[in-house]
Parts: sequence; C-alpha cells; structure tokens
Amino acid sequence: MKDLDLGKLKVNRDGTIRSVPNRKRLSTRNLWLIGAALVIGVWLLWPKAVAVQATQVVTAWPSQQYVVLNATGYVTARRKAAVAPKGTGRVEWIGVNEGDFVKAGTVVARLEALDVEASFQAAKANSAVAAAAITGSKSELDDAQRNLDRVNILFGKKLMSTVNLQEAQSRHNRANASYMSAKASLEAARANELYAQRAVDYTQMIAPFDGVVISRNASVGDIVSSLSSAADAKGAAVVIADMGSLEVDADVSESSLGSIQQGQPCEIVLDAFPDQRFRGEVSVVVPTVNRASATVTTKVKFLDPDPKVLPDMGARVAFLSQAVDSAREKPVMAVNPEALVERDGKSFVYKLGADGRVLEVPVQAGAVLGGVRAIVGDLKVGDSLAIGPAGKLKDQSRVALAASK
Repeated sequence: MKDLDLGKLKVNRDGTIRSVPNRKRLSTRNLWLIGAALVIGVWLLWPKAVAVQATQVVTAWPSQQYVVLNATGYVTARRKAAVAPKGTGRVEWIGVNEGDFVKAGTVVARLEALDVEASFQAAKANSAVAAAAITGSKSELDDAQRNLDRVNILFGKKLMSTVNLQEAQSRHNRANASYMSAKASLEAARANELYAQRAVDYTQMIAPFDGVVISRNASVGDIVSSLSSAADAKGAAVVIADMGSLEVDADVSESSLGSIQQGQPCEIVLDAFPDQRFRGEVSVVVPTVNRASATVTTKVKFLDPDPKVLPDMGARVAFLSQAVDSAREKPVMAVNPEALVERDGKSFVYKLGADGRVLEVPVQAGAVLGGVRAIVGDLKVGDSLAIGPAGKLKDQSRVALAASK
C-alpha cells in the first residue's frame, strides 16, 4: 500500500458543494434551442399567402356593349278578346279549354236557347203568313189591273160609262194599296225573323280571330252576362289571345325618353328563360306620361315569335344603339376585368384551387361587354378566379380569400 499524500487533502470551509457539469443535459438544451431557431427561420422565410378576392367566370352576350338603357315590363298580347254573349243566359255547352287553338268564326261556347229558338220559329211563321198574304194581294191587284184595262178599252169605244171607269179605277187603287200593305207586312215579318235569328246567334260565343284560349272563366250551368250585372254572373266564358301579336310593355323613365325611338333594336330577356335572348324592336312609344311614376310605356314587339313566350311573363328589355347580327348572338365567357393580368404582352387569369393555391391560365382577352370582358381560354362558366395585388400572383401561389369590398 502506497503512502497517502495527506498534504493534498483540503477542507471546504464555505459549505458549498461543487458539481461537475452534466454534458448530456447541455446537449439536450442546445438541440431545443437549435430546433426553435429553425422553426422561426422557416416561418420567416416561408412565402406568406397573398390576400385575394374571388370572382367567377360568367356568361356574357355581345349585345351588352351596345346597351343604351334597360327597362322591365311584362309580355302582353296586342290582340286579346274576352268572348262573351251579347245577352245574359246560362251556359249550355263549352267546347274549348285553356291552351286550345281556335280559328276565327269557331263557336267556343253556347247558351241555353229554347226561348229564343221558339221566338225565332214564331217569327218564321209570321214571315210565311205575310208571304201568303202578299201572294193573294198580288193576285187581286193583277185582276183589278186587267179589269181596268178592259173598262178603258170599252170606255174608249163608248161602250162603258164614266161611272164604270171610276169604279174599275177605285178597285185597282184598293188592290194596289192592299198589295203595298202586304209587302210592308212581309218586310216587317222578315225583319222580326232576322231579329229573332240574331237572338239565337247571340247565344253562341264565336272566336273573333285566330288565337289561343288563355283563360276559361265559366263552366256548364254558369250564368254569363256581357255586363256582369247579375249576381254570380261571369263576364266572359273564355279569353282568347293572338300569340302572333305578343309584345313587351316596358316602362321607361321620363328622363330617359330621349334615348328611345320607334324602330330601335332591342334585346328581350324573359324571367322564365334567363339564358335565352329574343330579338325585339320598339313598335310604339305611348304618347303619354304616367305622372305618378314619371314613366312612359314603350311597346317592344318580338321579331322572332316563339311558342314558349306566354302573356304576362316578366321581361327585361335592353334598348340597343345598334342591332346585333345573328353571327354574334351567341354567348361568350367573360370575367371581371380586374381578374386579368397583363405580362409580357400576354394575358393571364389565376384559377382558385381547392388546395389554397392558384393555377395560372393563359387567356385571350376580347371586347368589353358592359362591366365584364370577354375571354377565350381553358376555363368554364362558374370557375372561381382570384383578384389580387398586381405582380404578386404567380402560378401555384398560396392565397387566402379576403373580405369583399
């Protein structure tokens, strides 16, 4: 056993214990600090999402660049008739329904006519009696005329006296008066017969022109009156409209009247068919102003009648500065002009993707159509596009939707 060097032993008089550093603990702490620094660095260097607004690819029409004024109105038929009898009666028969096409002169309904038929038959009988009476009076007149001629011959030969001649003349005058009275009676009887015939005709309701039944207001057994003065009486059995005379009644502001003139081309959009355009033309500017609304009614006719168009449909009318030819009547894709980015003489839009990034799509920009601009490209109507700060968007850029302005 070696001798111990007791001189190297020391006593720690301050009471503290000195520890040896733990290299493993220092290594773990350093790793945490390095990781945090890396995360902060990546967060600072990672490209941030660009705040953008969204817009959509829409359908536009070439005529929008020629729109002078827009107005709303309703489709009406210039030729429309409520078919009713001239008198009052109970409906016996109706031969049409809504939607049926009828020709002019077609009987569409009929009233009970037993009483007027009886009156007509009585009038015909009176006409026959008057005709028979005139035949008898005509025979009497012919006989009186022959007798007068014979007496005149004998009187000229002095074989008859003046008294005989006067009697023959008087008989002829009475026969002639009777004949004239019979003729008048026959004319009166025939007039009564015609009146009775008209009463029978008035029980039949006839279409005044070619058209389509748009309303059937009465049924068999209903009382129909042209004046609708009786209780529970209908004013008309059916309503007929000429579908070839359809037009749009649109109200135009009085202050915009200077932009409208007869014959001006128009484009009609029906609420029922918002994706279809109909060519129109101003046919009439009604020469009066509605003081309550300060508007003037304009009538716009359809240049291309379509069986889908029905009376009372809601319509929007665009008054154009010039007509649009058929070659340019087809719809085109369009976007908000702010969605277009011009770079190096080329045009691009940025399509929003589901992953929060944008896809750069090259397009060809066309004419400005109202508030949008026509484009041609690999897009479809309804695609969402980004509107972002100019120069900050690139292909596959990260974006975040901002609130609309």
